[in-house]
Amino acid sequence: MSAPFSVLIVDDEKQNRSLLTALLQDDYRLVLAKNGVQALEKARAHEPDLILMDVLMPDMDGYEVLKRLKNDDLTRDIPVIFITAMDAAGDEERGLDLGAVDYITKPFHPSIVRVRIRNHLQSVHQRRLLEELAMLDSLTGIPNRRRFNEVYEREWRRCMRSRLPISLVVLDVDQFKHYNDSFGHAAGDEVLRRVARALQASLRRPADFVARYGGEEFVMLLPEIDQAGAQSLAEAVRLGVEQLHIPHARDAGVPWITISLGGVTVVPTQEGPDPGLFTVADDFLYRAKHLGRNRVEWAPRD
Repeated sequence: MSAPFSVLIVDDEKQNRSLLTALLQDDYRLVLAKNGVQALEKARAHEPDLILMDVLMPDMDGYEVLKRLKNDDLTRDIPVIFITAMDAAGDEERGLDLGAVDYITKPFHPSIVRVRIRNHLQSVHQRRLLEELAMLDSLTGIPNRRRFNEVYEREWRRCMRSRLPISLVVLDVDQFKHYNDSFGHAAGDEVLRRVARALQASLRRPADFVARYGGEEFVMLLPEIDQAGAQSLAEAVRLGVEQLHIPHARDAGVPWITISLGGVTVVPTQEGPDPGLFTVADDFLYRAKHLGRNRVEWAPRD
């Protein structure tokens, strides 16, 4: 937990906001809102790690704000703690039923509030670690197929909104079964790890993405770049693996481990990713294999 957590404080009373700010400002990055509308806007803009919110506010009370937070994909997982003068058991029950993770009544003891906030943020940290591990391939340490599917969905929609192209590349290690049969699976696993590192190192832009799809097969997403640029990036990836100079088996017919790649570029027009796009890229991967391996083949423009 090296980077400070961010906490959104929502209260219509300036004195209450000031009290919580004085209590927490040394430990967390704070964002302040004085009503429900601001709370929703700032929750989306800042995506805080935790929200501390009063219940009684004008125009939109804390319960309604929580309902709207839970109905928004961007904010539904942000934990909310109610801090309020409403101390009836029914009020607390309602807040917890709506999805609040805690309910603290005023007046509160500062040290107790500080500890409860710390404990909830520790749970956030642990949950994120588990989620991150679940999205990584255990052998290579790069994103796995599950993570690829999530990123693919997100980047597809982003490119559709911006009317910009996205490229999908499918690639695998040439003659990998022959390498495994010659050197053993432990050596093959090390090849996959080295190839994965080379793939990540070859990508130039923050949005470029690579994942292990399964076996010796990998996938890349190259959003918001034209076909010529995507092909150039794919060629850089191919060259990066070849320049590792990992010796292949003597009877493999080639001196080094190489990869073959098939790609396709489209401008998204439908709401979700086209399921046929992967098949097109995969077909051109096999075209690259058929034409001699260690090459990039790209689907022609429509």
